[in-house]
Amino acid sequence: MANILKAPEPVLQCMDMIGGNHLDSYLIRTPGLDVWVDSRPHQTDAGGDVHLLSVCGSGRVTRMVMADVAGHGETSQETARMLRRLVREHINYLDQSRLVRDVNQAYSRHVHVGRFATMLFMTYYAPTGHLIVCNAGHPRPFHYSGRLGRWRPLDHATPDTGPSIREEKGSYGFQRVANLPLGIIPDTEYIQFEVHLDPGDLVVAATDAFIEARGPEGDELGELGLLALLGELQVGEPVAFGPALLAAVDRFRAAAPPQDDQTLLVARRTYDPPPKGGFAMIGRLLNRLLRRA
Repeated sequence: MANILKAPEPVLQCMDMIGGNHLDSYLIRTPGLDVWVDSRPHQTDAGGDVHLLSVCGSGRVTRMVMADVAGHGETSQETARMLRRLVREHINYLDQSRLVRDVNQAYSRHVHVGRFATMLFMTYYAPTGHLIVCNAGHPRPFHYSGRLGRWRPLDHATPDTGPSIREEKGSYGFQRVANLPLGIIPDTEYIQFEVHLDPGDLVVAATDAFIEARGPEGDELGELGLLALLGELQVGEPVAFGPALLAAVDRFRAAAPPQDDQTLLVARRTYDPPPKGGFAMIGRLLNRLLRRA
């Protein structure tokens, strides 16, 4: 029987990746998107939270990764560094659901039983203004929609108020066990979905230190509480909005220090025109971003 040659997996040639699992705060401007990140390990200089950002050479694709390794201390730091290395090795996949699946399989081979990680992958495609999201057990990100005039959590069931990235969105429902944290089941499938961002829209992603923040009476902030705090803030530039959100959470905790590593990412679609490119090229890249293995 003749050998059947499998077409190589499409890859996205990326510039050098920035980020890590250390104390950091920075603003990055990419085509069509401003991204602000603040990461604060718990009582150390490097912790179990991982944040990574890369941009393709043509500037059309911005990829943002956030992960939270279970536990604390040196073991979590080592696991976070290994996870960062695995993501680096797999970052060039255009289809991020395939990327997350392969990272999960590699991660499962290298960690001890019970050492899992949540991870959030977000890819912004500048020519159409769409954000493609794949969530592996991570707290849901939030989207401020200028069309709706309000904040909302993002998941596979969130209705897209803007133009669809394709004519038929298809089914993003869970057909089987899917989107578990990394390291739980090696062969877990990961499902991605998309949302259109209008100029001025914001996206906020955070590790669980925010929803698990506790007030002076021991009450937990939770997702609804964080959503309420978001709604009280003035929507604006990430470099101002991010610190304002951190301050609001600190007030909820009555200035008590967080009890876990905490990482916050705020992204805003800018009013800049998208990168130029032929329709054929844009269509090919978009198809590869959305392909399913």
